[in-house]
Amino acid sequence: MLERVIYSKNMSEHSFCPVFNAINVLQEKWTLHIIRGLLSGPTGFNELRRVAGGVNAATLSQRLENLEGLGILTKTVQSTMPPRTSYQLTEAGIALQSVVDAIDCWARDNLPAPEHRPYDLEKPETFAALELESCVPNPLESKVLQPTH
Repeated sequence: MLERVIYSKNMSEHSFCPVFNAINVLQEKWTLHIIRGLLSGPTGFNELRRVAGGVNAATLSQRLENLEGLGILTKTVQSTMPPRTSYQLTEAGIALQSVVDAIDCWARDNLPAPEHRPYDLEKPETFAALELESCVPNPLESKVLQPTH
């Protein structure tokens, strides 16, 4: 059984609140889209831009750098011409699968389905990780993710 933790509204600014800190990390625009895109496995920069829904390159670079600094993903640069960069979730990043799953379940239960979608489901490049039954990639059906150290 999950234990629900209630946080006081009167916590001082110097108190550590893991929920507050996690929300600060994950609430940045595009961050959860990037993490969701990486749940399918290692992904290159341009593919990640498409999977995340069209984030601009400067914002994507900034978010990736921040997530790498937090230990949520790793960056690999292959010494080819031109150099290829790929990003992969660390164990901490893979652990966010349950957060994305919880958001998916909540949205399906509480948000009305849009009458029209701002993206074209007929184009696989729009959301490569999008599945018909779930917006969350199932690691058991796709690549098996291995934690990086």
